[in-house]
Formats: sequence, structure tokens, C-alpha cells
Amino acid sequence: MGAARYIWIDDSLRPASEGVVPFVSAAVQYGFSVFEGIRCYSTDQGPAVFRMDEHVERLFDSAHIVGFRDLPVTAEQVTTAINQTIAANEFSSCYIRPMIYLDGAMSLTVEAGQPHFVVAAWEWKAFLGAEAKERGIRANISSFTRLHPNIMMTKAKVSGNYVSSILAKTESHRAGFDEAIMLGPDGYVAECTGENLFVVRNQVIYTSPRAGILEGITRDSLIALARDLGYAVVEEPISRDQLYIADEVFVSGTAAEVVALREIDFRVIGDGKTGPITRALQHEFDKVVRGRHARSAGWLAPVPALNTAAAVRS
Repeated sequence: MGAARYIWIDDSLRPASEGVVPFVSAAVQYGFSVFEGIRCYSTDQGPAVFRMDEHVERLFDSAHIVGFRDLPVTAEQVTTAINQTIAANEFSSCYIRPMIYLDGAMSLTVEAGQPHFVVAAWEWKAFLGAEAKERGIRANISSFTRLHPNIMMTKAKVSGNYVSSILAKTESHRAGFDEAIMLGPDGYVAECTGENLFVVRNQVIYTSPRAGILEGITRDSLIALARDLGYAVVEEPISRDQLYIADEVFVSGTAAEVVALREIDFRVIGDGKTGPITRALQHEFDKVVRGRHARSAGWLAPVPALNTAAAVRS
């Protein structure tokens, strides 16, 4: 994982060493912050951010859902901060983490604290391992249930929501698997710890309904790419046993991109390797993010050069 030299804090670039959050804050004590995971890719025209506008919009949606009111930044300022952080660190490709966190607020109300904005970036090439894309990974059904929408907002990308993801993935790793599949409170498949899930059966692609999941931007991209290729994509409840008899199962996410599940609960899925539809979508997605696809112009935002007005504060 390549380290960054600079981080964006509130309104300017700072040395990465200044990227700290107060211990006595709702962000640390209660997990009260919202964030995005975004990828910047190396293209023939230089670094470009994948679906920047959609990610920035979701960051503000998350902030609105959890009750932030007077935010310290606008969407335009977030976009500028992301671009300048990438440029300052001279990354050709990287993972970007913008966050709005609540400082103070130990009395458990949003108004008692002060929102702050930060952007971090680092080089992160293979989230699920170097061989995952080629071979696929092994997963199991977690003993932990995906949060119910009346317990925690499932449409907001809230830091505290990921405690259950950490518990589930740690359990799976200790049992020898690579990833955990989380069922919803209704017993149907929801999503993985940080990825959305798709099932292929008889040339039709199925995915879980949107109500109880985080609507992934990579998920949305793959649905569009699959339909471009002529595949039907159906949103409907998926049962655990439907996973076992699928021709293919794959997951998607900003960090994971597109990865097959070759085994679930000790049951081989399909041929036990990345299937043809998953492979086709991997290929299409790779073309998009490298700037070599018809959709690239609409989904990639080139990173402008570093603006001297965003000089690092010392």
C-alpha cells in the first residue's frame, strides 16, 4: 500500500502527518462520520477518477441521511479537494477516501459537535488479493446479519455501520474463507462485507433489491455494462440455496472491482472458477476504467494539475 505525503483537511492540503482526528469526538467514540471510497485509474490521457459526481453526491446523501445540516464544504469544493489531493501526491492510480466527521458531540446530538472534512488517498491495487480476479475467492454465509433499515440507515455510508462488516469478515477469515456473505433480517441475501453480490443462472443476472443494501456505484456500472452486452439483469430476493446452484456468483465494489466467488459454504459454484459472464464484465469494466470504452468519457473525470493556490500549509 503506497503511502501519501499529503492529505486534505477542511480547506487545504496538509502534510499527511497532520491527518489525525481528536480522540474525544463522536467520530472516534461513536463512529459518527460518513465517507466514500473512490478509485482513480491510470489512463492513456493521465489519471482519471471513476464516477466522481456520483460518489460526491452519495457523500452528501449520507451526510443528509444521518442529520448533518451545516456542512463545511460544497460538492464543488469536495471535487477540488479530491483532485488536488491526488495531484499533490503524484498518484497515477489510487484509492481516495473523502470523509465528513463529527468533532465533539459527546452529548450525542449532531448540533453539539462540529463537522470537519478530510480527503486521504493511497495506492491500493488488489483489495481481495492478487489472484482473486483470476481465480475467484471462497466465501461463507456469515453468522452476522446485515443491519435492518430501522436499526441503522442502509443507504448512508456511515463509519459505524462497518463494525458488523469487520466482525463478519474476521469470522470468515478465521474460518479459512476470503469473504463473508451477509443475509438480511428477512433471511435473503443482502451483500458482502464491502461488496454487492450478483448471481448468474441460465444466462440471466440476478441481484438483491436495493431497499436493504448500500447501492454500490460499481454495482450500478455493472448493471449498465451487462445490459449493454445484452444480458437481462433482475433485482429480486435471492435465497441462500440459490447461491449454491448458481452458474456463477460474483461481487462488485470500488475496492474489489469485479471478483467471482468460486466456492460458498464448501460448495463449488459452477465450474469452480471465474465464469464467462463474470469474465466478460471484468473485461468491460477494465476497458471503462482505462479510458478505452464508449462509456469512459461519461464515467471518467481527468485529474487536473496541482493548483498552486492549494499549496501545502506548514
